[in-house]
Amino acid sequence: MDLHRRDFFKIMGATGLTLAVGKDLIAAPKSKSDPEFKGILYDAARCKGCRGCEIDCADANGLPEPPSNKEIKGLRKPDDKHRTVVNEYKTSKGVVYSKMQCMHCNEPACAAACLTQAMTKTKDGPVIWRGNKCMGCRYCMVSCPFDIPKFEFHSPNPKIEKCTMCYETRVKKGELPACVENCPNEALMFGTRRELITEARRRMYEKPDLYYDQIYGEHEAGGTCWLYLSPVPFKEIGLNTTLQTESYPSLTKGFLYTVPSVFVLVPALLLGIQQSTKKDNLNNESENE
Repeated sequence: MDLHRRDFFKIMGATGLTLAVGKDLIAAPKSKSDPEFKGILYDAARCKGCRGCEIDCADANGLPEPPSNKEIKGLRKPDDKHRTVVNEYKTSKGVVYSKMQCMHCNEPACAAACLTQAMTKTKDGPVIWRGNKCMGCRYCMVSCPFDIPKFEFHSPNPKIEKCTMCYETRVKKGELPACVENCPNEALMFGTRRELITEARRRMYEKPDLYYDQIYGEHEAGGTCWLYLSPVPFKEIGLNTTLQTESYPSLTKGFLYTVPSVFVLVPALLLGIQQSTKKDNLNNESENE
């Protein structure tokens, strides 16, 4: 659908403004008044594998009921119908359970790769997907080092599915994420990232024989808002231990400064086109009714 003349100039005006201030926006430091990222600490030593978090997540997000224990065969990953899964691992210390979901990276590769800012890092920490901005490129899926975002290939109105830490529906209202609220063994704890790391270190100090001496997510991929404690090395519970400690978007920062016109102008242009064509489609639908 062709763009209206007026909409085209709006797009170009916004694009020019973005280009003019692009370097400043990219380089702008965070304000000291910005809130700390919030996150979740998962303690695998406390988890009993009840999978209540899976059920609570499905209920809170209108997703299909998770499979029963009898239906589960082998290890699972989050998919377009289940934002979180709990797997059972046979480890050097016996059976240990591990929960898997979006890690909500401090500097998420999925958000950096998104051309229209549909995938974005909120000021509070959770990484969310905004369907009204998505152009369906699925670059977020390719860029995620944890292989988390999933596309609804079989839906007539496909979305990107991933854990949002219940940001819009609960956290913004001052409530706990659904998976945290009802965990019977307190394997999940919600708080600021600083508080969670302090608590994790306290548990490791007080029970050194129980915990593997590391917090997964403290440094992996530049740090994440989902943190893990485990009684065994993290590789034994299915976590990727080959990730770099530097954030993945930081690998391209130098390149972005040398060619800002490409990476600042194009996303703004694409977003403008997407919004304008959406408006045209809605107008045509109204005329045909």
